Amino acid sequence: MIDHAHDLASVRDATDRLLTAAAKLDNASVAEPSRLPGWTRGHVLAHLARNADALVNVLGGHPMYASGETRDAYIERDGPRSLDVQLTDLRESAARFQAAGTVPGDWSRTVELRNGVTDSASRIPFRRWVEVELHHVDLGIGYELEDLPEEFTEREIGFLADRFSEHPGVPPTRLTDGTRAWNTGRKADAPEITVTGPAPDLLGWLAGRRDRSGLSVSGGGLPALPPL
Repeated sequence: MIDHAHDLASVRDATDRLLTAAAKLDNASVAEPSRLPGWTRGHVLAHLARNADALVNVLGGHPMYASGETRDAYIERDGPRSLDVQLTDLRESAARFQAAGTVPGDWSRTVELRNGVTDSASRIPFRRWVEVELHHVDLGIGYELEDLPEEFTEREIGFLADRFSEHPGVPPTRLTDGTRAWNTGRKADAPEITVTGPAPDLLGWLAGRRDRSGLSVSGGGLPALPPL
């Protein structure tokens, strides 16, 4: 069962870690490229701020963004800002998200995100946790997949495995770190391909943050995953 209150607390902790780390940057380094193609570190921070506000919209029953073009325009507009402005915006938008999470409501209700995607309201805090943790890694400032909380890594592997489950372009695949296992891809009597490796490497591959380094594959080649 999803505990949205626990996940809200985890979002707060993850945001504090990111803000503390980002505060060590300067205006020059925040304008440097991030690990995401075409985005500076400023674009990543701007996206995180606008995503917080977008998820406030979702919890309030409103569209996440007016349009995809509006989302992209916000990121391009806010990406070049100075570090102090970026940090203030991220801190204040994070506080708005936390406040929205304390509003009494039916957390079992279905809410709509982008591109017609729907989910339980109770999962929105976890989705925000994903944004904060993975984009902290994307900043390229010393926070790596191996530094992510173990609970987060395990849950995000499960979340992404479920996302690709029954996808026609992904063959039946078993993922394991030697202790835990997840299945993804098209359904079959038994998985045809097994991907084995440390949990951070499995997550990096599923989330498009790493290639097959650290992974071993049996039963076929490493499946090509659709973009997130």
